Amino acid sequence: MCRGGRLLADFVAGTDVEPDLPEPLREHLTQTVDGLWVVWAHKMAWQAGELFIPLTRGPGYPADARAECRPRGIPGARGIHDAPDPACSCGFHALSNPRLPGLPPRGGFLHLTVALSGRVLALEWAGVGAGVLWRAERQTVVRVEQATSRDWRDEFPGGHRHPDDPDGRTAVVTGPAPRDSGPVRLRLPASAPRLVVSDDAGWCAGSRASENSPAVLVLA
Repeated sequence: MCRGGRLLADFVAGTDVEPDLPEPLREHLTQTVDGLWVVWAHKMAWQAGELFIPLTRGPGYPADARAECRPRGIPGARGIHDAPDPACSCGFHALSNPRLPGLPPRGGFLHLTVALSGRVLALEWAGVGAGVLWRAERQTVVRVEQATSRDWRDEFPGGHRHPDDPDGRTAVVTGPAPRDSGPVRLRLPASAPRLVVSDDAGWCAGSRASENSPAVLVLA
């Protein structure tokens, strides 16, 4: 899985206070309709029913969840602790760069656009396309798209986008908006289940993943 390099920032998102981040990281922040600051990021996964499956073939996760860590059989790992943690690879993984380098455009992979909140770690990532590796306590899947060959060649047009009326298929469905109420914007669900995840943004495990979806799905 992606471990990243030097720790660039350790902060809390998902509140109405804008995180105090260096300028290169601030461009990845956006606000929900309720004025909460979240990190806008990207990753890949398979899908099985209502769950998304990391390319590590770890436990599936729903569209909105909080991560827990229970390291087992990992040399040097500490006991149960809050996720994410700088000394562990726990938490939900995602990347700042919307490009999908390093993987063939086949195998049923989905490109997920996610909003990260709770405790968030930003780490250097020197993979193809470079950028930032995020590891977060909470992840909300906002947009789901089938990965295509275009995704492996070019960045999405328009650069950084705020989550107004996301295209593709939205993962978190809200109630109908009143007529003429304006754009439908991102709103975090009131609560999220906690579960153990072994996550990967997709770029690291993907080159080792098979072209078939996992046959066994285990929700911790």
